[in-house]
Parts: sequence; C-alpha cells; structure tokens
Amino acid sequence: MTDASINPGTVTLPTIAMKTITMAKAIERYFNVALYLLVLTGFAALASTGGLDLPAVVGVGLALALRGYQLLTRREFAIPERWTNILTLIYVFIYLADYFFLSRSFLGANVHLVLFLIVVRLFSLQRTRDHYMLAALSFLMVLAAAVLTVGSVFLLSFAGFLLVAVVTFVLMEMRHSVAAEPTLAQDPRVPSPARPMAYGLLAIAPALMLMILAGSFLIFFFLPRVSSRYLSAYTPTSDVSTGFTDRVQLGRIGQIQQSSAVVMHIEIQNDLQGAYDLKWRGVALSAFDGRVWSNSFEQTQLRPAADGSYRLAPLPLVDPRDTSAIVGRPIRYRVLMEPLGTNVFFLAERPQSLKGNFQRVSTDAGGAVYNLDADNPINRYEAESQLAEIDSDELRLAANTAPAGMGDYLKLPPLDIRIAKLAEEITAAAPSNYEKAIALEHYLATHFGYTLQLPSSLPRDPLANFLFERKHGHCEYFASSMAVMLRSLRIPSRMVTGFRGGEFNDLTGQYVVRASDAHSWVEAYFPGSGWISFDPTPAGSLPTHTGWSRMQLYVDAAASFWREWIINYDIGHQRTLGKGAATTSRQFFDEARQWIERQHRALLRSARRAHDHFTNFSVRWLGGSMALAAVLITLLNLRRMVSGLRNRSLRAHPERAPRESAALWYERMVVRMARLGWRKSPSETPLDFVAAIQEAALQKKVARFTRAYESARFGKSAHDAQSLPELFREITASEGVDSRKTTNRAAAG
Repeated sequence: MTDASINPGTVTLPTIAMKTITMAKAIERYFNVALYLLVLTGFAALASTGGLDLPAVVGVGLALALRGYQLLTRREFAIPERWTNILTLIYVFIYLADYFFLSRSFLGANVHLVLFLIVVRLFSLQRTRDHYMLAALSFLMVLAAAVLTVGSVFLLSFAGFLLVAVVTFVLMEMRHSVAAEPTLAQDPRVPSPARPMAYGLLAIAPALMLMILAGSFLIFFFLPRVSSRYLSAYTPTSDVSTGFTDRVQLGRIGQIQQSSAVVMHIEIQNDLQGAYDLKWRGVALSAFDGRVWSNSFEQTQLRPAADGSYRLAPLPLVDPRDTSAIVGRPIRYRVLMEPLGTNVFFLAERPQSLKGNFQRVSTDAGGAVYNLDADNPINRYEAESQLAEIDSDELRLAANTAPAGMGDYLKLPPLDIRIAKLAEEITAAAPSNYEKAIALEHYLATHFGYTLQLPSSLPRDPLANFLFERKHGHCEYFASSMAVMLRSLRIPSRMVTGFRGGEFNDLTGQYVVRASDAHSWVEAYFPGSGWISFDPTPAGSLPTHTGWSRMQLYVDAAASFWREWIINYDIGHQRTLGKGAATTSRQFFDEARQWIERQHRALLRSARRAHDHFTNFSVRWLGGSMALAAVLITLLNLRRMVSGLRNRSLRAHPERAPRESAALWYERMVVRMARLGWRKSPSETPLDFVAAIQEAALQKKVARFTRAYESARFGKSAHDAQSLPELFREITASEGVDSRKTTNRAAAG
C-alpha cells in the first residue's frame, strides 16, 4: 500500500492550504473594493452638499477614478513611504496658504486637508493602520457634509455610506482573522481559521451596532443643532445672503434669480388654496451712488414680551397724521428658512409681531428686522402682518410736498440729465404725486423688456444705459429707475429687496420660495398714507413655477418634513407632537367607545326582534327552521345524491355506458368478495386477484366476471356489460360456502 492509502489526510492538507490561501486573497480583494466604495460614498456625500470648490471636486474625482481603474485591472501602484512623508510636509505650507489666502475659512481649509490625506492614503496602503486611517477619514467627510448641509438628500448619502461601512468592517475583521493565523501550507497541524473568524464577527457585531447608533445620533441630532451655534462661523456664506445686506450693487439680485435653490417655506394660517401673492420684505435701501444701493440706518434693539414675542411697531411715521400704516387685513404665517447665512427676517409688508427662539432682535428706520442672536441663527419663526388696503382717492388728495425729515429719500447722485427729463415727460399730465408714481410704474412695465442676461461689465451709468440703450433688464433696474425718477420729481422713495410669491405646494400647504423668486421693488412716501409699494417690473416676466411635476412636490414635501421634524426638532415640536398625539388618541378612544355602544344597542335590538318572532310565531318559526335545515342538508348532499342516482341508473342499464358501468360493477364485486374473506390489494391486477382465490368454484365465477369486466371496460362491449349483473348474482350465491374454505387465503398469506 502507498502512504496515501494509509493516511489520506496527507493528500488533502495541501488542497486545504491552497483553498485557505485563495480565500485570503479573495477577502483581501473584496476588502480593498469595499474600502474604496467607503471613500467614494463619503466623498459623494460631501460633494452633494455643493460646499466644495470645483478644483477639489475635479482633483479628488480623478484620483478616485484612477484608484477604481487600478482595482478593476488589478494593477497596483503605491506611493513610497518616503514620498508620502515629503508630500505631507509640503502640504503643511499649502494648508497655511489655503487657510489665510485661498479658502479663508477654518472648515474649508480642513476639508481640503482631509481630501489631501485621503488621496495620499489611497495610493499608499501598506499597513493595517493605513486602512483604519482611510476609513476614519471617510467618516470625517460625512461629518463635514453634515455641517455643510441640512438637506434631506444627505439622508440617502448617509444610508449608502452606512451600508458600505458595515460590509467594510466585516471584511476587515475577516481579513484580520485570516492574517492572524499561520497558513496550512506552512503548518498542516494548525486548524482552519474559521472558528477565530466566527468569534471575531460575533465580537464586532455589537461594536458596529453601537458605532452606527452613535454616528446617527451625532449626525442627525447633535451636529445640526451644535453646528448652527458653534460651527456656523465656518460654513460658507450663501450667495443669496449677499443680496440682502445694507450694501447691494446693481445686478446682484439678477445673479441670485438665476438659481433655483429653495430659500424658505412659508405657511399662511387658514390658506389651503394658495390664494396669496405677497412680497416678503427684507431690507430697504435709501442711499444710491449711481451703481450701489445702501443705507446707514441705525438699528434699535427690541424688548421681548412676556410670551417671548417681539412687537414690531409700524414703520416710523414722519407725519403724525399717518394712521393707515396699521390698518388692513391681518395674516399670520410661519416661515422655515434654509441656512442662508443672513440675519434678516423676511416678512410680509407692514409686520406687527415676530416670535421665535431669538434672544436679541432689532429693527431700523427702513422697516427691516434683524436677528442679533449669534447662538440662534434664523431657521424658523412666526409673524403677523397687516396687509395694507390702498385708498386711491385719499392718495390722490395727499399733499404734493415732501414733509420735513425725508431728505435721505430725496438725494440723487450725478446722473444723466435725460433721466429727469424722461420722468417729467412721463408725468406731465399727472396732477398728483400718486398719479405720477402710477404713470412711472406703468411706463416702465410696458415700454421695457425683462431679461436676466447681465452685461459682462457694469456700465459707467447703469441706469442711463438701461433706459436709453439696452432697454432690457431685471427687477433691480426697473426699481432703481423708478426710485431715481421719483426723487427727481421730489417724491420720497427707496428700493426694497426681498422675495415675491412662491410656488404653493398643496401637499404641505406651504409656499416654496426659491432664489429665483428674489425681487426688488419701490416704496414711495405720501403724507397721510405712509409708504406705498410700487412694482414697475413687467408682470409677465416674474418667475413662475407652474411646470412643477407632482414628483417635485412630493420631494419638496419630504424635504420640508425633514427640516421641520429632524433638523429643527426642539421642545416646541415635542409639545406640538405631544398635543397632537393626545388629541388623536382621545379621538380614537372616543370613536371606539361610541362604535362599541352603537354595536351593543344594535345587537340588543336584533335580540329583542328575534325573541318576539320566536315567541309570537313559534309554529311558523319551527316549520321555517326545519324547512331551512332540510334545504341546507339537501344542498350539502346534492352532489352525492346526483352521483348515487346516476350510478344506480348505470348499474340498472349497463349497455348505456359500458366503461362506467363496468367500473361500478367491478367495485361492487370487490366489496362483496371482501365480505367472503377475499380482499383485493391495491397493487393487485384483476387477474392477480383471480389467481389468489383458492376456492375453485368461486374462482371460476370471479374469472368469468373479470373477463366480462375487462371486455366492457377496455373493449366497450355493451353485451358483456349487460351480463355483469347476472354474473354478480352468481358470485353472491357463494356467500353460503363453508367459512373454513373462504378463509384459506388468510392462512396462505
């Protein structure tokens, strides 16, 4: 015999060693792919926030594409450790330059640092600690994304990252377990590493669960609140916020309008159909130098009321007779703002009160309301406004002179003389200042075109260029032109920036206001009536969103729910949720109790009616019950009765259906033979059954019956079928045979 036959294990051990090595290589490859996907999903979450600059996105994207190509083609390229150290030292100086000159922000510079370390580590994975470091850096990208955005899209990115993270850490433990054991090729006596791997997986499962729970709490509940206080200074400033400061250059609003980003959601109390088209007032600008609007209003800090709300006084009255500023139709509304980086509250015209989680609020002479609480940036607030009711007759009777104290609203920079002449020509036939303002508004809205195509460079005199050359522009040019022409006519005016309208989402009952809804308009002052709004921008050019699909409305509703109940979840939401749950529960139990009472009363009425019927009509009730029972019994046995009648007819007239009647007579014969002690086994053929009968006379009778049965059953012989009843009667005549003879089959068995 050979050694292999004596000890077969010596043949299989090398095979097992090869399988173990193959498994280790497969785990290593899967682990590298999973780690790459972990980095890719983390970077996708960060890039989806829109907070990364284009060079960073392109550079890291190319590095990830190259690494993916390496994994796909299995062509490894690793940066030597010496070069890794040199690159790290060089980036120290790049980081300082980035922080002080390029990004100029703590968060941006550190995000670039993390991206640099990730790219370097992707191509220098040599030790186990390098893999751990790359996984940690991937998680840092997710944390940075949580700071840069509060959008619901981040939820999908984070879900994908978690899925890949679980796979990566499981493969990491499998890789560690296999690498920790000597291979079978080196020492055949070492057992398979399957058991240590199982223990490792059991140990890492609770750790993964705790890490996921801790990470979810950190990202979804802690960071959105802390970042709004301690990290808000590091987040990039929104482009929208630059259009609502105390200094706005011509063309800035037009740049904002080219974006479709959501700015805020507004819910007006008792508005279920989207019946309002309001202007959401931001900042009023009084000074104009020909290219830039600005103001130098001093802010007055407001004191909160007992309930935490702020009473916003009507706009400052220059004329003590002005009372219409507080007369109008009141509306209440709630605003949920996106993180824009601005401290301006956007309110409907003539705001009366403001309520929110803000410790310091101020207002200025232009009617703008500001948040001075750096620890609580604007995200959600409630307000009340009085929508003005314009009395045209009263405005026409207003004095055509500017009251004292309105000098700031009459100043003009050196302008093209044609502007003042154009204003005089347009208003030559208007007898009052109000009708002059109406004439200017109508002229600009009907004689000029709307466009968002901005000039490559701002002209020396933008308004003259707009009025006499281009004759096309956006809302800033229309509003600025009207405000300047009003001042040339000695009518106090100012420009106001904010938003107009918004898309009404009937799923949430909210107006979705986007950056494209940014708007500017004019306010003119009339003694006895106060500041009145005018909008010279052509009506047909205002942004509309009627092409929204239902899917977009669903997405917006989900995003609104995310902001409201996840990002901004606070004690107020808890109180609202508790009240809603209590009310709903109370209504549910009340409705359930009422339903049970109704069913109980209905059951009692049915029982009384049944008792009365049974008592007063007992005979008829009993007869009806018996008839009903008979009908039910008949219906339940109808199939059996029909089958029995049919079988009886076939047995009486076998020639009508030879095959069916032969089967019925043979079955009847088998039953009768069983009574005589000769039982047919299901596995026996008719001929086998005949041969098993040891009584000669009975065997002959059964044999004749069997021949007739087979001829009728398989040959369809009507004559043989007709003879089956007579042959059956011959067999039944054998019931008087001596029982000792009829039981021989059992003894033979």
